[in-house]
Amino acid sequence: MYNGHTCYASLENSCPKQIYSITARVLIYMTLWTITTFTLCGNLLVIISISHFKQLHTPTNFLTLSLAVADFLLGGLVMPPSMIRSVETCWYFGDFFCKFHTSMDMMLCTSSILHLSFISVDRYCAVCYPLIYHTKISVSLIGKTVLISWSLSTIIGFGVIFLGLNMKGIEHYYKEVLYCIGGCSLVQSQISGLLCSTIAFYIPGFIMIAIYVKIFTVAKNQAQIIESRKKSSRKRETKAAKTLAIVVGVFLICWSPYFLCAILDPFLNYSTPALVGEILMWFAYLNSTLNPLIYAFFYKWFRKALKMIAFGEIFKNNSSLIRLYTE
Repeated sequence: MYNGHTCYASLENSCPKQIYSITARVLIYMTLWTITTFTLCGNLLVIISISHFKQLHTPTNFLTLSLAVADFLLGGLVMPPSMIRSVETCWYFGDFFCKFHTSMDMMLCTSSILHLSFISVDRYCAVCYPLIYHTKISVSLIGKTVLISWSLSTIIGFGVIFLGLNMKGIEHYYKEVLYCIGGCSLVQSQISGLLCSTIAFYIPGFIMIAIYVKIFTVAKNQAQIIESRKKSSRKRETKAAKTLAIVVGVFLICWSPYFLCAILDPFLNYSTPALVGEILMWFAYLNSTLNPLIYAFFYKWFRKALKMIAFGEIFKNNSSLIRLYTE
C-alpha cells in the first residue's frame, strides 16, 4: 500500500517508496548479502578448481567453468545493485546504469541457459555415444561453443534493452503510465515478453528436459551390457549426467516462476506488485548460488579440491598435477 513516501521527494513523477523498519531492513540486507556472498565464493571455488587442476581440463568441465564464470559475474555485478533496489525499493544509480544493469542481468541469464543447453548436449553425446565421444567432442570445439554462448547472450542482453526492443509498441504507454523517476525494472510488451521468454527459457528448457530423458533411458538400457573394464569410466559418466540433470532441474525450478510472470504481466496490465517481482527475481538468482553446492554434494573431486584450496596446498609445486579421482 502506498504510504506517501517517494524516492525523490523534491521531484515530480517520483516513484513511490516503501519504508521498512530498521529490523526488517537489516534482516533483508543480511539475507541477500548472504546469498550474494555464497554465489561469489562458491562459483569462485569452481573456477579455481577447474582452472588449477589439469586432470579437470576436460570438455565438460570447461563448459562448467564458463557457467561458473557467468554465475560469478551475476553475483558480482548484478546482485549488489539489485540488493540495494530490493531493500530501498528505489533505484538511485541513474537511467543509464539501470539499462546497463538490466542488460547484464539478461545477458548472464541467457548465457546460463545456453551453457546448460550445450552441457546437456555434451552429456548426451558422452552417455549415448561413448565410443566416438572423445574423438568428436574436443577442447577446441568446446571453446567455440563457449564463444558462441557468450556472443549470443551479449547481443541479446544488450541489444534488446539499448535498442528498446522490449518496449516496441508500448513506448507511449510506458512514458505516460509506467515510467517514474527512481524505478528500474524490466518492462516488456506482450509480444516481447512472450518471444523473449519462449526463446530464452521455454524452448531451451524443453530441449534440455527431452535430452536428459533420453540420456537416462539410454544409460538404463546400457547398464546391463557394459564391459567390466569400462564400468568405472561409465559409472563416472552416468553420475556426471545425473548431477548435471539436477543442475538443469534446479535451474528450471528457480527460473520458471519468473518467466511465467514475465509472460503474464504484460497481459495483466503490468499489475504485478513490485515486491512480488523482486521476490521472483531473487528466487531466480538463487540458481547461481545453488550450482556450486550441487557440485560439492555430488563430486568427490570437488570436495577434495576444496580441501586443498582451503589449506593452501594449491600453492605447492606441481599441485596442479595431483589426481583428484582415478580413471
